[in-house]
Amino acid sequence: MEFKLEDAMRIGAFRAWAGLLLLGGTGLLTGCGMLGGDNTSTVCADAKTAFQQYMTQVRSVSPAQPAEWRPPTEQLAGRVGALAGKAEDTKLKAALTDVSGRLKAASATIGTGDAAQLNAVMKDTPQRIGKACG
Repeated sequence: MEFKLEDAMRIGAFRAWAGLLLLGGTGLLTGCGMLGGDNTSTVCADAKTAFQQYMTQVRSVSPAQPAEWRPPTEQLAGRVGALAGKAEDTKLKAALTDVSGRLKAASATIGTGDAAQLNAVMKDTPQRIGKACG
């Protein structure tokens, strides 16, 4: 049995959806637990929205057209990077900066049909950002 790009992208998309559910739950807890101070709950909610919008975009892109995955992945990397710039919490800033850099690297390889980096980012992101948001 051969493992194809389409399979890798479907697996990555599934992991991202499952992770967004986890991230969403963590973000809700963060919002309830904040007593003021920094903008963590807002930045976490914005990150969740950015990933949800990305998933909506790429769901309509055919896995057989890997070049079409690059622009939305680059856009997500930029949005996450901008959120890192806004984050006041140092752990959240570091997590978002890391994810943004990894998404930028993944956008370059996804355009050529290599989904490994994107899958790795999507697998790890909910835990990384969720931990910083929680």
